Amino acid sequence: MEGAELGGRQRLAARRAEGLVLQRDGHRGQTLLTVFTCDDVGYLRSESGAAALAAVADLELSDATLIADIAAARGRFGERAPVLVETTLLRRRAAAKLGELGEVSAWLFTDEALQQATAARVARHRAARLAGRVVHDATCSIGTELAALNGVAELVIGSDIDPVRLAMARHNLGSGLNTEVALCRADALHPVTRDAAVIVDPARRSGGRRRFSPADYQPALGPLLHAYRGRDIAVKCSPGIDFDELGRLGFDGEIEITSYDGAVREACLWSGGLAQPGVRRRASVLDRDEQITSADPDDCPVGPAGRWIVDPDGAVVRAGLVRHYGARHGLWQLDPDIAYLSGDRLPPGVRGFEVLEQLAFDERRLRQALSALDCGAAEILVRGVQVDPDVLRRRLRLRGGTALSVVIARIGRSGAKSASHAVAYVCRPSR
Repeated sequence: MEGAELGGRQRLAARRAEGLVLQRDGHRGQTLLTVFTCDDVGYLRSESGAAALAAVADLELSDATLIADIAAARGRFGERAPVLVETTLLRRRAAAKLGELGEVSAWLFTDEALQQATAARVARHRAARLAGRVVHDATCSIGTELAALNGVAELVIGSDIDPVRLAMARHNLGSGLNTEVALCRADALHPVTRDAAVIVDPARRSGGRRRFSPADYQPALGPLLHAYRGRDIAVKCSPGIDFDELGRLGFDGEIEITSYDGAVREACLWSGGLAQPGVRRRASVLDRDEQITSADPDDCPVGPAGRWIVDPDGAVVRAGLVRHYGARHGLWQLDPDIAYLSGDRLPPGVRGFEVLEQLAFDERRLRQALSALDCGAAEILVRGVQVDPDVLRRRLRLRGGTALSVVIARIGRSGAKSASHAVAYVCRPSR
């Protein structure tokens, strides 16, 4: 027994050593490759752990000071240093993503759990659709969706197969909630509730790598949909998921594509009992609090460019609702197969491109047009044409003092290839 315990400590020490390997990522910032255990969570929740975290929080932990700061933490807190430093770094990263949920500066995370966590604004949007319901988050992880449901749902149940994340969720939810929350350990493929609306967020990352195929989700999407067949369920998926594959898996509810802060964040599958009647697709643009659905009118004509060109939000494009969006805002399509829209007025709050000049796409002619307008920096948007914007920008060799935009698109109906042609629109961006 003593030997087994010693071996376990040696393995834990090895993981601690690995935990001091710094990983940098331009999008995620600094993190340590730390493996958290339930013992770590218990320590971090204790008075001594809280005091240690407060001390480490005073360290700068910048690129310039990180090695020295880690050494100082190790000298003071020994083998606990990696989880203390990692938790501090993760709390700092979480502020922007989850700050709307409350005091996340006191939450506990693993790096992968924070990566997978739904942004607070998106989680709150989903929670609003479940208002007044009993809701079971069957992959609750560290508790992001549960926190968003606080004060919205009638009763919330959270379950997860990972005991470490479940322990973190228990800490993160803490006390003072307006909604009753119950937590338990369970496998999402084995339902533990009956009449609740179920939320599931299958893991789409492993070892820092994304999983794109629904069959590689954890749990896999097919078995997941089968396990909750006939139940009210909302499943968070990658926004790039193949809609045809969903049909092959038997899903016939609503697909909602959500964007926030200028980026498409997720696809959410809403079963029939949770979907709006008659709606098969929905684009939710949270930056403008706007929703477009497949039940909206789609009488959007096709015509030449007007004063403005509009590149619709990515959620609208991904949901296949460009015509519906155009019809709502009095816009028209430049081409029936291209997502660019045009109009004489911009929709409220939307960035557009004011057309200054239109020409058949040719690098030499485009360079001359931009030079005549004193262009020194060009934003290049492309659809339907095999052009690499970065390569084209370098080849244009712009030298002026004005920043402009160039929209390049193939115009001409599909099926009439001889009539189609690439057009370049030289534009002034609205902002």
